[in-house]
Amino acid sequence: MTKETLKKQTKKTEEKIPSELRLDTVSEDWVIVAKTRGKKPDAFKSHSKSAIIAKKDCALCKLEEQLPPLLIFTRNEKIHNPKEIPSDWTTVVIPNKFPALTPVNEIKVETEGGIFEKVTAGGFCELVITSDHDKYIADMELWQVMQVIDAYQQRYLDLMGEKFVKYISIFHNKGSMAGASQPHNHSQIITTPLIDVSLKYSLVNAQKYWDENKKCLYCEMVRVEKKGGKRVFYENDDFIAFCPFASQAAFQIVITPKDHLPYFERITPEQKRNLAYILQISLQAIRKGLNDPDYNFYIKTSPCDNQDYKAYHWHLTIMPKTDRPAGFEIGTEMEICSIEPEKAAEFLRSQL
Repeated sequence: MTKETLKKQTKKTEEKIPSELRLDTVSEDWVIVAKTRGKKPDAFKSHSKSAIIAKKDCALCKLEEQLPPLLIFTRNEKIHNPKEIPSDWTTVVIPNKFPALTPVNEIKVETEGGIFEKVTAGGFCELVITSDHDKYIADMELWQVMQVIDAYQQRYLDLMGEKFVKYISIFHNKGSMAGASQPHNHSQIITTPLIDVSLKYSLVNAQKYWDENKKCLYCEMVRVEKKGGKRVFYENDDFIAFCPFASQAAFQIVITPKDHLPYFERITPEQKRNLAYILQISLQAIRKGLNDPDYNFYIKTSPCDNQDYKAYHWHLTIMPKTDRPAGFEIGTEMEICSIEPEKAAEFLRSQL
């Protein structure tokens, strides 16, 4: 390479807007916002589609072949531990036939060599399934989305009193890139006898900010996002949806209550309606703007271990699958977001 060629390439690179390292105030993780990649929103449109399974071959359509339901909904009724499955069921919660954790009578802790530790993986694994084989949350009527959230809340309340349950994870995988083994619309609920490390960091940092400032860190984030507006996607009376300042993925959306609410399970009927609406409109914008990509969403809420988590603030995060993590992300545990959150929010707003 000649000096002249090198000089031209250097000048061309310097003319690009530099990328940024952004700090996630809650987790204290750094994220790279890769401005130099210069990707346009259309570049993130999905080109891969998950496998389609006919209704007659769908395991989740055949409730009679599953474990007995724990909770079942019809259009106007909620039935606990039903003895039979009504033909007009709309949403059902069943135990997972292939659980990662199972209920136990005792948690055992063992060590090996003075440095390794293992704990009995006691817990519950459940599926929340909607009846229509071909409809996802973006396609449903509002009452159906509310019913799914009602199922989340009810099972949370039922499980939080169970032995060895310290945290309840509620999440939804759509599509094979998001880890869904079945294309039929369903969510999962998994309880654990411990609190994961990432949530521990969030709880500690939220409490630290509360102690130092007498304010909720998440409420302050909402205040800043509302004031600036450039990363806000949508809001209603109870919730605000925005692409976070230090987004871990392109078009990530966080939906959080506007009021300071540490516990998801205490959600009111009106809040359920507004959460259902903002969740659905967010997923519709992602589907329309990004050509129906696979995605995950999950709820982060305070643990149920009888501790006081007044400094925490529950929220729901949507993570579209627009990029695959590679060696840098895996090796450093530092995410690369290939579009500025401000541009992502602007693009998603244009899909409304």
